[in-house]
Amino acid sequence: MRTVGTLKSAGVRTGDEVVVPAYGNAEVARAVVELGAVPVFAEVDADSYCLDPASVAEVVSSRTVAVVAVHKFGRPAEVGRLREVGQRQGLLVLVEDEAGADPAGTELRRTHAAYLDERLSGVRTPAPASGHLYAQYVVRVPGNGRPDRDAFARALRAKGVGCRVPVQAPVYRLPGLRRDVFLPETERAVDETLTLPVHAGMSRRELQKMVSACNALGGLLQPAF
Repeated sequence: MRTVGTLKSAGVRTGDEVVVPAYGNAEVARAVVELGAVPVFAEVDADSYCLDPASVAEVVSSRTVAVVAVHKFGRPAEVGRLREVGQRQGLLVLVEDEAGADPAGTELRRTHAAYLDERLSGVRTPAPASGHLYAQYVVRVPGNGRPDRDAFARALRAKGVGCRVPVQAPVYRLPGLRRDVFLPETERAVDETLTLPVHAGMSRRELQKMVSACNALGGLLQPAF
């Protein structure tokens, strides 16, 4: 990411505030700190996992000079709405691409994702979105947050399904970036999300195996109320 150089060339100075994601991409917040500026964390959108434009508008203050949004997991951020917020508030809006999968395999990943969308019932599948590259296929595990999600992941791995937790903690809880902040949608995303493989080299048999494993396990979990 080019965050430090772009913010510096835009004139971001010590004491300025920059709105950044709280769900992943800690390098953005660290880049702001490196310039002596102050990262301000905004809420995640529940479907895209990118910055929620409404939350961005809420955290802007007289010291805010910029917003850094990141396209997450291959799904585009709501750049148009973020730029509207920026125009109203007089802010610089930067948009970064998260390191993702090879663009050459996008159509195969989309085909795999469509297959999973139609067949997975044990997890909440990604919300559909135009332009999604499916650099990662991120689902939500029903149940009681992190304990059930982590148990679900262990069970999948035991069945030979390579899954991983994409974000381990909100950025505002990481060393050197800690803030007295609690963003409920970000917390839920951290506790519930799990990445399933959809790389271009996967076979139909591997996809079928993953579907069977997820659906069998998902039937054991009930959402918390």
